[in-house]
Amino acid sequence: MPRFFISPDDLAPDGSYAVVTGDDARHISRSLRMRVGEAVVLCDGRGTEYSGTISAIGASDVTVALAESSPCESEPPYRAIVYQALVRGERFDTVIQKSVEFGAAAIVPVSTARATVRLSADDADKKRARWQRIASEAAMQCGRGVIPTVEPLMSFADAIGAAPGLRLFCYEEERAVHLRDALSSDRPSTEPDIFSIFIGPEGGFAPEEADAAKSSGAASVSLGRRILRTESAAPFVLACISMEKEL
Repeated sequence: MPRFFISPDDLAPDGSYAVVTGDDARHISRSLRMRVGEAVVLCDGRGTEYSGTISAIGASDVTVALAESSPCESEPPYRAIVYQALVRGERFDTVIQKSVEFGAAAIVPVSTARATVRLSADDADKKRARWQRIASEAAMQCGRGVIPTVEPLMSFADAIGAAPGLRLFCYEEERAVHLRDALSSDRPSTEPDIFSIFIGPEGGFAPEEADAAKSSGAASVSLGRRILRTESAAPFVLACISMEKEL
C-alpha cells in the first residue's frame, strides 16, 4: 500500500482527514495515477501512522479521509546515530540511504584527518538539503515511522566529545575488542539504548583520532577480520545492533 509522510500540521484538527501537498501529491496523482477511493497510509514523522482513503484530488493537493491511527511498528527500540566521515562521490549518499533502511535515527557528517573530501560549513549546508531528501525518500521506501535527520557538519573533536550513549569507534587497527564485546557488555539498566557509531573515511581514522577517541571513553571496536568499505561499515554495525537488540 502506498505510504507517504505528512506534517502534523497537515492533519485536520479533529483528525478526520489529512491533506497531502507538494511532490507527494503530484506523485499520487500523476505518477501512481491513483483515484478517489484508493487506500493509502500516511505517517506524521513522529511515529504515528494513519490508514485512509483518497477522498479528493486537486490540482496541487490530495485529501485523504482517515479511518484509524496506530503507532508505527517499524521503529527500533533504541536510538542509533551514525557519525560518518566525509567520503567521495556518491558514497555518502549510499551511507545515508542504507543507514536509514537499517534503522539509524540520525546521520552526522564529520570532518576527519584523512578524509579526501573537504567541505566548509557553508558547502556542507548546501549539500545537507539534498542529503535530507535522500533520507526522507529512504524512510518512505522502507516504512519508517520517523524521518531520520541529517545533521550539520561537525569536526571529529567536537563529534567524539558530544556523541551520546555508547560510542562505538570502529577502528581497523583494533585487535582486542570486537563489536560483539561492546554490544554485549553490561551497562547500567537506567542507561538508555543510544548508540553513536563512528565510521572513518576511505583511508581510515588517523592514529591521533584513535587516541582521542580512547581518551574520551569511546569503545574502540573491531568489525572483524575483513576490511569493510566506508559505505558498508555503518549498515553492518546497524545490522549487528538490530540483531542484538531487536530481532
